[in-house]
Formats: sequence, structure tokens, C-alpha cells
Amino acid sequence: MNIPWHLYLMAFLYILAGLNHFRSPRLYLKIIPSYLPNPKLLNFLSGILEIILGVLLCIPSYSKYAVWGLITLLVVFLPIHIYMLTNEKAAMGLPKWVLVLRIPFQFILIYWAYQYAFYYN
Repeated sequence: MNIPWHLYLMAFLYILAGLNHFRSPRLYLKIIPSYLPNPKLLNFLSGILEIILGVLLCIPSYSKYAVWGLITLLVVFLPIHIYMLTNEKAAMGLPKWVLVLRIPFQFILIYWAYQYAFYYN
């Protein structure tokens, strides 16, 4: 079965996002809420997970599992977007409207991933 180009696009974006956790770790460490333990480990794990799940999206026998993993990851990341909206330091100088739009955009990403949840049944 052929993988649609937009699934490759999604995989590419998550792999890039995961790699960015290692290229610019300070960026991510600033947005991890202070109530979470060991921000460096959390940044490392989330970067690794994004890379692994992005790669697995391209393997048809694992794609469905990768989709559910990404949906879970996106739901787990929601509090970070809320934290950025409510914490001036975590907001990194972004305009309030950008921070507000990031929250519904997270649901768009979840919906995009969900489109492939049953693609390989």
C-alpha cells in the first residue's frame, strides 16, 4: 500500500521538530512548566519520541501506532501551550494572539494525525 505524500509531510515535520529539541534545547527548556521535574530529560524524551514517531509514520506496519503516539504526545503538550499563554517568561516575547492561536492549532494537528488512525486497517 502506498503512503500518501501528506503522511510523509507529517513525518518530516515531526522529525524536524524532534531534531530541533537537540539543536535548540534552551528554547524548549524555557517552555517546560516549572512544576514538571527534570526539564532536560523531558526535552530529550519528547525530542526522541517525535523523531521515532515521525520515522514510524513512514513504515505502514507501524504507522497506525505512530499516529496514536503522536496524538497522545500532542495532548500531553497542551498544558505547555497553556503555560506559555499564562507565563510571561515562557511566552518568549511572542504576541498574545500567537499564543492563543497555538492552542486550537494543537487540535488541528491532532485531527490531522487522527485522519490516519484507521488508514491501514
